[in-house]
Amino acid sequence: MTRVAVVDDQEMVRTGLRMVLDAEPSMEVVGEAGDGAGAVSLADRERPDVVLMDIRMPGMDGLEATRRITAAHPEVAVLVLTTFDLDEYVYAALRAGAAGFLLKDAPADDLVHAIAVVARGDALLAPSVTKRLMAEFAARPDASSVSLDGVTDREVEVLRLVARGMSNAEIAEQLFVAETTVKTHVSRLLMKLGVRDRVQLVVAAYEAGLVHPTP
Repeated sequence: MTRVAVVDDQEMVRTGLRMVLDAEPSMEVVGEAGDGAGAVSLADRERPDVVLMDIRMPGMDGLEATRRITAAHPEVAVLVLTTFDLDEYVYAALRAGAAGFLLKDAPADDLVHAIAVVARGDALLAPSVTKRLMAEFAARPDASSVSLDGVTDREVEVLRLVARGMSNAEIAEQLFVAETTVKTHVSRLLMKLGVRDRVQLVVAAYEAGLVHPTP
């Protein structure tokens, strides 16, 4: 059973999300919150598997709440719910430790799938959304620089493919290696770059200049 907390400042949104999740026998809504402070308290109290997190909320926003929750409870996955006009906030949320993000107008099936993905410890990398976000911020002149010192040429190659939204199996096929070899490269990249998951590897790849916006 996946235990889910729902955080959004709009009651109608929370109600809609709860209705979707209540219809899933494998998921249970353990609580709701209407702002970031409430989200942090809820996470402390219930220790959900997944927090569905809005960004713009009164008082403490979802970005700060994400940062506090992931710092205090690394086992709790935060799935950010957003719209395209919040791109910058989403990017910052990924850096704060969010496991992924989903558009608020996504179909119910996509929401359920996204929760299942982050609940099992994976990152949600929907290429159609991720590439658009990362390309926008990679083009910014004030993007942070990421050092690739100690990263091997093959690991750089794997990092580029991860940033393109490819799975381990797809990368293995592309590079003509075993999937277990790709998993080893990904694990080493996480350690060397000091990031917690695949989403932050994508951020690091763009900030390091390994992937550039496509016209």
